[in-house]
Amino acid sequence: MSQIVFGIHPIQNILENSPQRIKTVLVLKGYHNIRLQHLLQLIKKNKISINLAHRKTLDHQSEGAVHQGIIAYTTPIRQFQEDDLLILLSKLPNPFLLILDGITDPHNLGACIRSAYAAGADVILLPKNHSAKLNSTVIKVASGSAEHIPLIYVTNLARTIRILKKHNIWIIGTTEKANHTLYQSNMQGPIALVMGAEDKGIRRLTYEHCNEIIRIPMYGSVSSLNVSVATGICLYEAMRQRILTQIK
Repeated sequence: MSQIVFGIHPIQNILENSPQRIKTVLVLKGYHNIRLQHLLQLIKKNKISINLAHRKTLDHQSEGAVHQGIIAYTTPIRQFQEDDLLILLSKLPNPFLLILDGITDPHNLGACIRSAYAAGADVILLPKNHSAKLNSTVIKVASGSAEHIPLIYVTNLARTIRILKKHNIWIIGTTEKANHTLYQSNMQGPIALVMGAEDKGIRRLTYEHCNEIIRIPMYGSVSSLNVSVATGICLYEAMRQRILTQIK
């Protein structure tokens, strides 16, 4: 089964890292763009077949999303399983995990994946029944990052958190109701940062399994931030602290 990837940058990322994954591409007939022309040269260099198509076809295949005149049919990104988690943890000297509890919007999920990879997170965990799936929109918004960081959908998030705690990973939940801020939290050791759904935040059972609850300090009348923005802020504070530890 093929996976659809659209957009110039996501397809270029695959070409640069694993071109063998691309089976064929659809290109908008008569579309002239310097970046696209450069990408087509790379595609031809890798001897991948190119088919011209009308905009209606590309719009249909991308479900109306912004495809930038090109769609690739690829072999799917490797799907990690729950059993892979402990294997991955055993290879990490100082685990840095991101748990996304109920992120259902594909654009937010893609943005969170991109920030997680950029901030050096090792693994992303998501509940199977309360999350957006890794579809073409997520892959495009993640801008190539989904290729490089393991995503694991778990059946029971609370149970998975208990397993993480048994492996000495500190679970840090986030909510605007917390008493102390992320800047008062020690994120230098093995941690799992938990970010909640766009509207309801982290679920009650997830909340109860956290070792620590933090919030992002905010001025003015804004009560909350978009989840992908909040995730980026928390990830980069963790990254800052962990870099300082390495310098010491």
